Amino acid sequence: MTETLHVGHGILPQLGALMRAARLDGAAHVISDTSVLPLHGDAVLDALRAAEFPAAAYAVPAGEPSKSLAQASALYDWLVDRRCERRDVVVALGGGVVGDLAGFVAATFLRGLALVQVPTTLVGQVDSAIGGKVAVNHPRAKNLIGAFHQPRLIVADTALLSTLPPRELRSGWAEVVKTAFILDAALLDLLERHAAALASLPPDLTIEVVERCARHKLAVVAEDERDEGRRIILNYGHTIGHALEAATAYGTLLHGEAVAVGMVGAARLAQRLGLCDRAHVARHERALAAFGLPTRAPAVGYEALRAAMALDKKGRGARIRWVLLADVADVRVADDVPDEAVRATIGEVAG
Repeated sequence: MTETLHVGHGILPQLGALMRAARLDGAAHVISDTSVLPLHGDAVLDALRAAEFPAAAYAVPAGEPSKSLAQASALYDWLVDRRCERRDVVVALGGGVVGDLAGFVAATFLRGLALVQVPTTLVGQVDSAIGGKVAVNHPRAKNLIGAFHQPRLIVADTALLSTLPPRELRSGWAEVVKTAFILDAALLDLLERHAAALASLPPDLTIEVVERCARHKLAVVAEDERDEGRRIILNYGHTIGHALEAATAYGTLLHGEAVAVGMVGAARLAQRLGLCDRAHVARHERALAAFGLPTRAPAVGYEALRAAMALDKKGRGARIRWVLLADVADVRVADDVPDEAVRATIGEVAG
């Protein structure tokens, strides 16, 4: 892994200098979206040009539908028109959709370009920009077409979070809560104590939370970069969450909202299997609700969700691998969960 992480408040103007320090060269091709580029594009281009990077930007339509092979093809055309060379750099400026799409393009154009992630969302800064998973969606499931392509640099400016729409910011807290439940009891305590304060993004506390989550993910990925072992714990809440997104055509729930429901579903499933008690489920519900996240989804129906879960990339053979908790930071992985237990749980959270 070659990731270098920088987290701070107001560090975006340092982007070009940080790229030079990471020994990056060539032209910079900034990929963003129609929501983010008008907000932060000029600052990024100014920072790149100040460090003498030739730079230009391309904005894809904002939203999950842009994570497609069609949009990747349009970006390939842009890079061809730009006469992109192998020494050049793709800069992903945006949230999870842009990070995944731009990363996929970087991984596949000219057999691999250097990638810099500049996540502008909370979910990006604590999760999706870290770890090298890049992908586009297939109509039947999320992230089926992708690669592992580590960013050379991640620059997480927490000041950018203040420009997020409130719903998008709330969605991002789901990945923070997830990280705390699976890896860091002290962080979970901090989140429970300071949920109300964190809503206003106090700089020092926000930096602490973002960096702790990011460092946790970096440590897990360093141990299992290719997603063959321990990295599966990061999938907590995502089996149901991704299925909810796919079954609703990526248009009803934001990613974090779906993952929040998925975590409650995983906790209820663990209780049903005797791994944890009702108090542990209730703690999930309280922690997520404190950040304005849903604990139930609109009715989707078991068959649609089961079909989407069957395509989960963590599965083995015909079995779904479930990430479950016996307690905070006590993670279990099971692939022998009875279908009736899954059906009953889905009925509770999305029935």
